[in-house]
Order: sequence, then structure tokens, then C-alpha cells
Amino acid sequence: MWFHVDPSDGLPIYMQIINQIKRATANGLLKAGDQLPSVREMAVQLTVNPNTISKAYQELERDGIIKTSRGIGTFVAEKEIKIVYEERTKEMMAAIDRLLVEAHHLGFSRDEVFKLLEDRIKDWKVSDK
Repeated sequence: MWFHVDPSDGLPIYMQIINQIKRATANGLLKAGDQLPSVREMAVQLTVNPNTISKAYQELERDGIIKTSRGIGTFVAEKEIKIVYEERTKEMMAAIDRLLVEAHHLGFSRDEVFKLLEDRIKDWKVSDK
């Protein structure tokens, strides 16, 4: 697999793994039913403690992104919207707020943010439900 971690990144390694798997499922690189490496395999591949991988997988499973079947493996879960629209919207608005704060501190104008978002959306395979 193509996962990687950067120990010098300020983000904890387990969060880096979570973000990569979420990104891969969002843009279609990983699809429902695709098998992920085992905890041990991923730990060896990334040279990290297996507990770190386990923590990432547990959180992803709790969020409904992956499904683990003991003795069989860990797989990307079928897409299932578990939270109501209002909750999803609230989470998305919080993410947008974080993006806008970061854009402000990096000196991006409103038009530049729109352009970057538009370009990025074109690069991503975002489902239309």
C-alpha cells in the first residue's frame, strides 16, 4: 500500500493514518470492500508501533469507515450515512471554519480560496450520493 507517515509532522501518527484512509475513501482510491493491511502488516510497512495502527483502525471503525472481521481482515465499509443531515452539516461547517482561519493566516484572499477549492474539487472524485 501507499500509506506513509511523517514523525516530524505535528499531527499524531494515528491521525495521519486516519486522514489518509479517509482521503483515499473520499476520492475513490479505496472502495467499499477493499481490504486494508492487517495491523501488523501496516505497522511493519510504516515502522510504527502496532498499537498506533490499532488506535487508528479502532477510530475508523467507530466512525463507520472500515469494518474488521476477526480472522478475516479489515475492509472499507459500505457507505452508510449514520448521522442526520444537521449533524453532518455542523461537522462540515466546523471543517470549513478551520479552513478559512488557516487561509486567513496564510494570506489567501477570498477569491484565491474559491479558486483553490474549485481546483481541488475537480481533482477529487466526490460522490453525488
